[in-house]
This record gives sequence, structure tokens and C-alpha cells, in this order.
Amino acid sequence: MRVFVTGGAGFIGSHYVRQVLTDAYPAFAGAEVTVFDKLTYAGNLENLASVSDSPRYRFVRGDLVDGALLDQELPGHDVVVNFAAETHVDRSITGAQDFVVTNVLGAQTLFDACLRAGTPRVVHIGTDEVYGSIPEGSWTEQEPLLPNSPYSAAKAGAELLARAYAVTYGLHISTTRCSNNYGPYQFPEKVIPLFVTNLIDGLKVPLYGEGLNVRDWLHVDDHCRGIQLVAEQGAKGESYNIGGGREMSNRELTGHLLEALGAGWDMVERVEDRKGHDLRYSVDHSKLARMGYAPQHGFEDGLAETVAWYRANEAWWRPLKERR
Repeated sequence: MRVFVTGGAGFIGSHYVRQVLTDAYPAFAGAEVTVFDKLTYAGNLENLASVSDSPRYRFVRGDLVDGALLDQELPGHDVVVNFAAETHVDRSITGAQDFVVTNVLGAQTLFDACLRAGTPRVVHIGTDEVYGSIPEGSWTEQEPLLPNSPYSAAKAGAELLARAYAVTYGLHISTTRCSNNYGPYQFPEKVIPLFVTNLIDGLKVPLYGEGLNVRDWLHVDDHCRGIQLVAEQGAKGESYNIGGGREMSNRELTGHLLEALGAGWDMVERVEDRKGHDLRYSVDHSKLARMGYAPQHGFEDGLAETVAWYRANEAWWRPLKERR
């Protein structure tokens, strides 16, 4: 078994790679892994240090829009898992082009390369943000895609291309739509590591508006187990929601983080709300549950473990914040 992981040096991709190379997924036991990553600001080979000596690991530095390099490296792999993406909504608002190039053109270039290589199975990693915002209830996979930010629009574009490649060309590709991830090795521009590292340094944390925006929180380990189920069982052209089952407002989340770091509300700085800020996300992951998925990380325990990891790994995150 050979697995080709794009964006495998990022937060979620590196967790998946570490799990595969430590045989956490029995169906992929002994699998060889090729990590293909451009190593932009959020890609970090230190995320893979614990498995870099494995004889089953190989790294290729490359850009997803480089079709010639993909043609050189991709043939012979049994599964492709595409994590590669620009992901930060705020960055997409101030500069959308990079998101369109990587998330849409990059995905299309990869899908073409998979066709040329005859790749048996492809999993494309998406986001629940493609749905837009939902005032009540939860999205099933049959809901229309109504993205509201350049980031989510680019991710929706990639998903539509994935469907088109399944229908038109017969590419065996499945897509996933996850809720908000958290856990170790997350780049400190995202809300949980940003707040944790700021509070460790005695800095205030920025809360958008009144903090009423609601998100469903998913531990990265649960997310990757859901991805693995799709890699093993996903149907051609189908999409699968992956949720954590723990919704809370940004204000509630901030309260949990302040408590975990021993800080008070005087450490919170209200900032102008994000443009086009979706009010609420909520996914129904019953489709994946029928395949055996269930979140295993309770939020309180998962958050405590995550905070402890950032406390213990200052040497990992401090250089990233200083460069940023």
C-alpha cells in the first residue's frame, strides 16, 4: 500500500501521516507514505519529525499546480489524500487569489494527474464552510453549497470539480466536509492556538464582535479517523460530513480558554467583526456514523490536552509567531 498525501506537513495532514506511519489504521498497516508539500508558512517539517526516520516515509517539496512534478511522483500510489489548501479565512478576505490558485487550480491539476496515473482512490479534504451559515438544525450532505468567503468559495469550487471528475471521467474520488479542528501542531493564527499562545505571553486575545458566532469543534484525531473511513469505504462522487458534536459560541470558547490559562475577561479585546462572518455552522455526520464513525475526544479533555501541548512545546510555536 502506497499513500500520497498532499499538504502532509500541515496541521491536519501531518497528524494523518503520523497516524498512518505508526499503524494507527489497521487497513493501512505497513503503508508507505509520500508527503507532497509546498512548505508555505503553515507547512512545517517539524510536524513530521517523529516519523521522518521511518523507511516508509518520503518527502517531496512541490506545488500542487505543478502537473509535471505530479506526473513524476504520483504514479504507483494506491490512495491520494489531498489536504493541500490555503485555509485561513481572514487571509482570503485580504487576498483571494492565492486561495483560488491553490484550492481550485491546484485541486484540478491534482485530479488530472490522478487520472493520468490511474490512481485507484482519491480523498479530497473539504470544510463545512462551503454550506454557508445555518440558523438552526444541521446540514446533511444534500444541502446546497452557499459559501460566503473567498476561502469557502474556493473550497466549494474544488468540491464541484471533484464531483465533475467522478461523473465525467470516472475518477474514484470522495470528499469530506469537516467542522472546526483543534489539537497539537495547529498554526498559531487559528483561534485556539492564537488565544493559548497569547495568554501564555500575557497578551490580550481578540474576540470578534459580541462573540456569538457558533462553531462545532472537532479534535484533529477524530477528523483523521473520519478521513480514514472515507479512504477505506468512501463511494465515488460522494461527500461525507465529519463533525465533533460539540457546538459553542466564540464567547463560550473564549471562556474555556481563559479558565484553562488562569486569565480573566480583562484579557479579551473586542475587535471589529470579520466581513461576511457566518453566524453558525453545524454538520450532521450520521452518514459517516453508519460507516462506523464516532468522535472519541470529549471537548474538555481534548482542550486541556491541547493547552498542555502548547505549554510544553514553546520551541515549536514561538518561532512561527515571531516570523508571522
